[in-house]
Order: sequence, then C-alpha cells, then structure tokens
Amino acid sequence: MSRLPLGEMPGGIHPAEHKSQSNGTPIQPAPLPKRLILPLNQHIGAPAEPCVAVGERVLKGQLIAAANGTISVPVHAPTSGTVSFIGPQPYPHVSGLLSEAIVIDSDGLEQWIELSPRADYRSLAPAELLAIIRAAGINGLGGAGFPTAVKLSARSAQKIHTLIINGTECEPYITADDRLMRERATQLIGGIEILAQLIEPADVLIGIEDNKPEAIAAVQAAIGERPFGLKVLPTQYPSGGEKQLIQLLTGAEVPSGGLPADIGMLCLNVGTVVAIHAAVLEGRPLISRITTLTGAALSRPMNVEALIGTPVGELLAFAGLQEAQLDRLLLGGPMMGFSLPSLEVPLIKTSNCLLASTATELPPAPPAMPCIRCGDCAEVCPASLLPQQLHFFALGQQHEQLKAHHLFDCIECGACAYVCPSSIPLVQYYRAAKADIRELENKQLKAEQSRQRFEQRQERLRCEQEQKDAERQARTEKAARARAALAANQTATEPGAAGAAPAGLSDEQKKLKIAASMAQVTLKKAEKQLALYTDKGGDTGELQAQVEQLRGAALLAQSALDAALATTSPAAPSAPVADAEQALKKAKIGVAMLRAQVRKLEQLEAPSAEQASQLQGLRSQLAAAEQELEGLPNQLPASGEPAPASPAMQALKQAKIALAMRRAELKKAEQAGADATELPPLRAALAAAEQALHAAEDACGKPAPNLQRLDKRPIDEATRTLKTELALARADLHKLERNESSAAQALSVARERLQAAEQKLQQHTET
Repeated sequence: MSRLPLGEMPGGIHPAEHKSQSNGTPIQPAPLPKRLILPLNQHIGAPAEPCVAVGERVLKGQLIAAANGTISVPVHAPTSGTVSFIGPQPYPHVSGLLSEAIVIDSDGLEQWIELSPRADYRSLAPAELLAIIRAAGINGLGGAGFPTAVKLSARSAQKIHTLIINGTECEPYITADDRLMRERATQLIGGIEILAQLIEPADVLIGIEDNKPEAIAAVQAAIGERPFGLKVLPTQYPSGGEKQLIQLLTGAEVPSGGLPADIGMLCLNVGTVVAIHAAVLEGRPLISRITTLTGAALSRPMNVEALIGTPVGELLAFAGLQEAQLDRLLLGGPMMGFSLPSLEVPLIKTSNCLLASTATELPPAPPAMPCIRCGDCAEVCPASLLPQQLHFFALGQQHEQLKAHHLFDCIECGACAYVCPSSIPLVQYYRAAKADIRELENKQLKAEQSRQRFEQRQERLRCEQEQKDAERQARTEKAARARAALAANQTATEPGAAGAAPAGLSDEQKKLKIAASMAQVTLKKAEKQLALYTDKGGDTGELQAQVEQLRGAALLAQSALDAALATTSPAAPSAPVADAEQALKKAKIGVAMLRAQVRKLEQLEAPSAEQASQLQGLRSQLAAAEQELEGLPNQLPASGEPAPASPAMQALKQAKIALAMRRAELKKAEQAGADATELPPLRAALAAAEQALHAAEDACGKPAPNLQRLDKRPIDEATRTLKTELALARADLHKLERNESSAAQALSVARERLQAAEQKLQQHTET
C-alpha cells in the first residue's frame, strides 16, 4: 500500500463552485405532490418486488416493494394514499427509457404507520441493527446508491478499523450536504455513534472541505468530547471520491480493482448517516431526501427536503423555474451529472441535485479536435491513469489493453475532459468502453454457462446410455443362460439323453415337440387359474376336472413326442433298457395322476351328472393303467440285454404315435380357424386312429379303454353366470358351516340361496 502526505491526492482541478446560489437559505419542505412515482430500482442491484396491489390504500412509511435478493433495497410509501398503477413509468436516466414503478395517488392526510424507534440500540446485537437498516430501505445517498446494509456487512479478512464520513461535497453547484451538516449536525453525530456501535472501528474520521466553514463549526460543536476526528480538507475536485478521500485523510491507497474494506476502511456519505439515525432512533424508513435546486433558470434556488417519487417538474416549479430560459436540466452537478429527458421523471434516493441551467451558464462544448498529446488530462487524473491512451484504446475497441491500463479504476469525474484543449468528451468514450466490456463479459459468461450446461447434459446422457447398455447386456446374458438351462433340461428329459442327442429333428418331430410345449403352457395357465379360484374359496370341481384333462393331454403329447424321438434315435446297447425304464416311470406317473383325479371327484359332496360320469371313466382308466403298470417289470430284460420287441407291441407303439399326430393336426386346424369343410376329414382320421389303437391294444392282450369324448363346446354367458352364482353360494355355505359361531338363520339363508342357484342352473340346462 503506497503512502502520500496527508491532505494531498494526485491530480485534481478547481472549477468554479457556484455554491452560493443555493446555500444561503435553510432547507425548505417541498409541497406534497398529488401523485408519487416510486421506481422499483433506485439503487445498485436487483429491483424491489411489489407487495401491494392496484387499488390498495397504503400508509406513510408502509412497505410497498420488498428487497429482491441480497443486493437489493425495499421501497416504502412516502405518503398515505391509494396505489393507482404498477408498471412502466418515466425514470431519471440519460437513456429516457421507462422503468417499472408503483404510482400512489396522495390523499393529503399524511397518515403514518406505527413506528418502532429503538433508543436502546446499544443493547442490540449487530445483526439486529443491520436488520433495522436493511428494512428501512437505505442505500448510499451520495450518488452511487449501493445498499448500505450490504456495505456494512461486507467484511473482508481484515477488520474495519477506520470509519470515514464523507462531507466534502466537491461537485460545483451542489450544497445539499452543506445545509444538512449545518442544520442536522446532532443527527449526523448520532448516526455515527450507531455505526461505531455496529462495526466498532478504532478511528472515526470526518472529512469536510474548507469552503464550508458553517458546516465545519456545526459538526465540531456536535462532536464535543467524542473521539471522532474532524479533518478540514482544501477545496479540490474530486476530493469527494471514495478512494481520493481515503488518500486525503489517511494517506493509504486502495489497490487497483479493490474496495476500501480490503484495507480495513469504510466510507459513508453524511446523508446516509443521517438516514441511519432516523431509521434506528425514530423508526422512520427512507422516504425523503435533501436535494439542491439550483441554476440560472431558477428564480429561487434552494435546498428542499422532498418526498421520494415527487415529479422533478413540481420541485422546479416550487423553486421558480423560468422555462423560457431553461436550456439543460441536469440530474447532479455539471461534472458528473447527466441531462434529464423530461420534467416528469421522479426524484429518487440518489438524486442530490437538479441543475436548471441556461445556455449562457453552461454553453455547449465546442466540436472535438484531434488529441495534441499535451498530457494535461494525465496531470489532473485523480486515479493516476493515462486518459489519452485509454481514449485511443477505446476508439480501437482494444478491450484487453483498456483493462491492462485499469479503465475500471476511472471514477468518471470528468477532470480530464474539463482540461482537454481539444474538447474531447473523454468520459463518454470511457463509459461506452466500460459498457462494451461488461456486455462482452456478460455474453462470455452466458456462453460459458451454456457450454457447461451442454457438457453436463452430454455427460448425463452418456451415463444414462451406458446404464441402458449395461442393463440390456445383463438381460441378454440372463436370457442366454435361461435358454441354455432350458435346453439342458429338455435334453436331460428326452429319451436317449444319456447318450448322443439326435443330429436333427424331422418335420413331424418338430410338430410333435411344438404340440407338447403348447400343451404344457395350457396346463400351467389352467393350474394358475385353479389356484386363484381355490384361494377365493369358490367351487373348483369343474375347473379341477379341466386341469386333469389338460394334464392328461400334456402327458399324451409328451408320450407321442418321446415315441417319435425313440423311433428315429440311433441304436445303442442300452437303448431298450432306457426305453423300458422310461415307460415304467411314465406309467407310474400316469397311475398317480389318475388316482389324484379320482380322489378329488370322490370328495365332492353332491357331484353333478357330468362329474359322476367323468368319475366312472377315470376309474376305468385307473384300473387299466394299474394293470399295465403291473405288467411292465416283466418286460425288462433280466440281465440288462436288449429284449426284442414283438410285432404286436411295435404295432401298438406305432398306433399311439399315429393317434397323437392326428390329435395334433386336428388341434392345430381348430386353432387356426380352419374352414368347416376341412375339419370333418381330420376328425374322421382321429377316430380311425383311435380305433386302430384299440385294435392294437386288443392284439397285445391289453384291456380296451373306456372311450369318452367330452364336448368342449363354448359355454354361453348365461350358463357361465349361473355357474358362478352356484359356486359362490356353495362357497358361502361351506364357509358358514365351518364356522361354529355362525347363526342358524344365516345358515338357512345360505342353504336356500344354494338350492335356488342349483334349480336355476338345472332349468337353464334343460331348456
């Protein structure tokens, strides 16, 4: 950190002051306007967010727009009245563009909200004091407009050791701070004490230029015995710049691109300090400010305390505006102010001066001439920059060179343009270059953010695709393992699995294999349906019979497939033995299945005629299967040598295979929806195959099976409904009978219901 002798700063100029026009009279209260325009953005940062609606009545000091984010400031109603409009309104800016605002029509009553002064602020925690300042809507009143609460809470690694109060007011024409210090020095010192309580600085320094002797005397008297340092500075423009004032008071220099807080210092304007005093000790939010009304076009220049939102035209009229003489209306002083596009723009929190000048007072600048390299601009620059180099870089849009030469350290004081013999508007070039750089950096930032979002999206999509590929690969591997296991299982259960598998299947064998698989699938579906009805407690007798029939059909289909595979398998020494063992195993399974079917039908309490007929057929089949099973062990070779098959047994096997094939052909045709002319020949072939099988069984000495053909015609909807009702009635009755606590009346009703269901079904069947 560089040091300079106290009371000096680099550069600076001494323009004509013109302060005597307005500093000779006390601060005047401005008239209450009929209409107030409150812009939502009167500060640096995010605009406030409206919290009132059109047509709503508000009181003086009431919150009408809340802070929207960390760097933002709330807005309060300057008077009581009615919200008449929320939307674009004129705004005090050189562009002349409209800005969002809240419009209040005054009712003239000046009715306040209930205030909450805190005279006990010394007992409050720093966070509570900051909250009061933030809620009061205070931002810098010296011109920059940075939120004061944010400035007070923005602590660097180094503690704030020096609090600096800016009372220099170096800009020509402006005397608002001068009159404020003269008339409200006590409130100023009270505000400094609040700040000292909040940030606990080691030193408090107050800087005032020597062209304000009355203000210096008033502040010195108000300080009294307090340990606050008052330093009188020589009049020099721009001593009121934040960094320049720090140099003048302490000799310390704020580093390029840095803030005063980086070197442990904090600087506030005297108007801001008085607003803090009003917020804490009086409970009043920032709804008014002292503004200088000056210029040769005014007959009564003065300082007024005006409500925020007052149209500037009304203030100028109060000061005696002579519109015929008005040439330019500036917001601020002649060095750093800018021209207002209209008299309808409102006064905002940063409006410290309205300068109504005549053409003689502030004549237009002469045409700009080429730079002559005189160096005067560099000599007066308070930031020790090279204005002529910045000018050339700005003309060539050399942004990197502008940043390398510290363009953003320029405070736009206008001293360089003031002394330029070529009348070059240097500050305008600097402002335009800053705007271009900010816009370019903003675009680059948005592009970088877009690139990051794109890369993140691409990475997310890549991860999702990898996950999908991994899941797909896992499913493929799982399916392959399942197919391999199924193939191994089928190979193990097929005849000849212990030896070499056949090289390939014939078309007939493939058809039989498909039929066997379809029979197994149908059987499994029926078994699932049976299990479902069993869990519900319904009548499952008929469904059980269908399952047993499907199980028998599946067994026959598998037997036909096994027989077809056995006839074409290559001969092996152990094949006859394996065939015999397989036949014995299947015979045992068949007997067990028939016994289970017979037992289930025998357990029915009141079997129907159809069920009784089915039971009789199953008993006959069971007797034949048991007789066949008894004869199978005698057919096995005693020594394990293959026994030659008799012609009768060979004929029987061929008859079984033919029967299975005819059934498969008929079933396939029925499922395919064959024409009515195609089915009779297939049924006749099936009947002939059955007769051939019976003849083969007679030739082998086996008893003839009891032939039964069940009609599988589709059941109509009425019959299905009646059977369902019968099953439900029977299930409800059985449930009541199993429950010992069931009432006799409930049992009687259930029996009557069952009897009625049986009668309805019987009548429907007979008709």
